[in-house]
Amino acid sequence: MSKILIRGAKVLGGEPQDVLIDGQTIAEVGPGLSADGAGRAAGAQDVTVVEADGKVLLPGLVDLHTHLREPGREDSETVLTGTRAAASGGYTTVFAMANTFPVADTAGVVEQVWRLGKEHGYCDVQPIGAVTVGLDGRKLAELGAMHESAAGVTVFSDDGKCVHDAVIMRRALEYVKAFGGVIAQHAQEPRLTEGAQMNEGIVSAELGLGGWPAVAEESIIARDVLLADHVGSRVHICHLSTAGSVEIVRWAKSRGIAVTAEVTPHHLLLTDELVRTYNPVYKVNPPLRTERDVMALREALADGTIDIVATDHAPHPHEDKDCEWAAAAMGMVGLETALSVVQETMVDTGLLDWAGVADRMSFEPARIGQATSQGRPVSAGEPANLTLVDTAYRGLVEPAGFASRSRNTPYEGRELPGRVTHTWLRGKATLVDGKLT
Repeated sequence: MSKILIRGAKVLGGEPQDVLIDGQTIAEVGPGLSADGAGRAAGAQDVTVVEADGKVLLPGLVDLHTHLREPGREDSETVLTGTRAAASGGYTTVFAMANTFPVADTAGVVEQVWRLGKEHGYCDVQPIGAVTVGLDGRKLAELGAMHESAAGVTVFSDDGKCVHDAVIMRRALEYVKAFGGVIAQHAQEPRLTEGAQMNEGIVSAELGLGGWPAVAEESIIARDVLLADHVGSRVHICHLSTAGSVEIVRWAKSRGIAVTAEVTPHHLLLTDELVRTYNPVYKVNPPLRTERDVMALREALADGTIDIVATDHAPHPHEDKDCEWAAAAMGMVGLETALSVVQETMVDTGLLDWAGVADRMSFEPARIGQATSQGRPVSAGEPANLTLVDTAYRGLVEPAGFASRSRNTPYEGRELPGRVTHTWLRGKATLVDGKLT
């Protein structure tokens, strides 16, 4: 089998080293490795040399929150196009949310999504199972059957909707405790957000748009961390977006409650001031918040209160976004820009180093989702799931070149730093010199 020698890469942002990939595994990491010697040692006929020239080498990224839309909304995205977008963004694993048509609330549907990921091969696809049948919040879905299926589901979420009934949420936490699963909650109290169009605050008052109060998120998080503590189970907070939510999670962790939380790239960078444009590309759930919230989220990600970055990649066809604000769908694509936004907001500001990025975007999401072969150290004997990043690059975001089927990015025409040049999934190149294989 051919080998790959990555020469002169800054592993997790450290001093330049060489990394030798042999088949599906990292064979050796160290300075001055020889391509010729590597080939002779294994009797290989072909050694591909990648000159990293000081680019940063990270473990393959893991996204705990992706919408692939298949089955049912293939006009927005498919497993194929979504995983191609993931590979373009440096991801080797994505967790696919359950709000498909039909909903991923049975073993049959989650196995379908899992097998599509296997067939296409651009990254691993781990389905997330619905908590309730049809996402309607009234009856628990087949949690055990989905866990026992070939897909081996460990994360369950009604994302897009909140599990608003406290009794149902308690029962779900009790059920998944038996096999070490986790409930990922979309924290949105539905009565407090009826008719809401954007963050409740000064901008919503001036624009006359229905406000989405921070307390609608914070009240559900407070309830659920207490339920998780009572049951002794694990809860994960999806797309945390307010400074108050940060304080609740920080308090819960100080009490030893088994809670983890994620933040999206767009909530680390964008604010509700952008809604003044009435451009529906900025309409998202939860909504863009204030500058104060953005700064609190960055600090919380840096200090570990927020565990991970997750994209909430939410593709929509052109017609669902190119319309008046009130009628527009909520959501943004994010797989192909996530790492660049994190570099701008966290690395270039000095809040995280590249080892910290590897932790928040690979190690920790893999741990939370129990993707045991992903989020591994860049060292000998580990699976060769890797991404190479040109951190010196700066360029304009051009959605026409996206691998995703949808183009609803809030960054069109914006200059962002960093570019993924190579991605390897178990030693197989899925992206080479910025182009999908």
